[in-house]
Amino acid sequence: MTLGEFDIIARYFAGHDRGRDVLLGVGDDAAVLDVRAGHKLVVAMDTIVAGVHFPAETAPEHIGYRALAVNLSDLAAMGAEPAWMTLSLSLPQPEEAWLSGFAAGLFELAERHEVVLVGGDIVRGPLVATVQVAGWVEADAWLTRSGAKPGDMLMVSGVPGEAAAGLAVIRNAISDREAAPLRERFLRPQPRVSLGRRLRTIAHAAMDVSDGLIGDLEKLCTASGCSARLDVERLPRSAPMRKLFDERTCLEYALTGGDDYELIFAVPPERVATLTNGADAGVPLTVIGRFVEGQGVQCLRDGRPWRLERSGYDHFAAG
Repeated sequence: MTLGEFDIIARYFAGHDRGRDVLLGVGDDAAVLDVRAGHKLVVAMDTIVAGVHFPAETAPEHIGYRALAVNLSDLAAMGAEPAWMTLSLSLPQPEEAWLSGFAAGLFELAERHEVVLVGGDIVRGPLVATVQVAGWVEADAWLTRSGAKPGDMLMVSGVPGEAAAGLAVIRNAISDREAAPLRERFLRPQPRVSLGRRLRTIAHAAMDVSDGLIGDLEKLCTASGCSARLDVERLPRSAPMRKLFDERTCLEYALTGGDDYELIFAVPPERVATLTNGADAGVPLTVIGRFVEGQGVQCLRDGRPWRLERSGYDHFAAG
């Protein structure tokens, strides 16, 4: 049976718009949403493209999961609580097995974070998924990139570089036992929503790491009008990374690899202990440097200037 646009919506995406703030969801020309008193609305949107953000052969459930995860990470960086999403999906062909897998991955993560689908669009074209998310943050406390101050400690969640290592594992068909958790880190990133909520009242600034730690840290420094000294020997490295890749490659992945969707943040020194003592289970939080006067990012290794040839990812960079 040939599936049309409205058949696809009815079969795979309708019925996931039940929420206390949703007055009118999927099925009309637009959604009608209730605005929560005492809060501000936070909105983010990201697009993932086959062959650019994920290998074309990626299983559809992973694509659906990632399409939402990358957006939830943006809300996490703002300290927001996610609530709604819209979906724009471009498909070469409407294959039922693919749509079923995509929807399963999308709604698995949505249900975990209580996000409801309130609208969207489906068209014929190359495989592209765009998700827009919206959520809430308290009116008196939200995070931005622009609040870091000289003297703040530079911290990161998780293990930056694992996603880049996971992509290398996929591309090189590495099948060692240690490869599985790295592959999972690329295919199914964990947006740090609960951590972002905690950071609202502790951190001065935050940003998610999507295009590489160095490149994103430079953006945070520019927005905050200060510099950062990053001690590369402090960067956490997981056992699978150390087993499968040499030290130089691990550092390259940690500093310039994209798709981690961890958080980097600026914390006053006196608040570090409070933050790490109450860390989310299974999510390491590591001090990797300090914010200082000046511009840009300086990498140090054992106190000496250290440089890596590559920088972060840029869609339109030459080469």
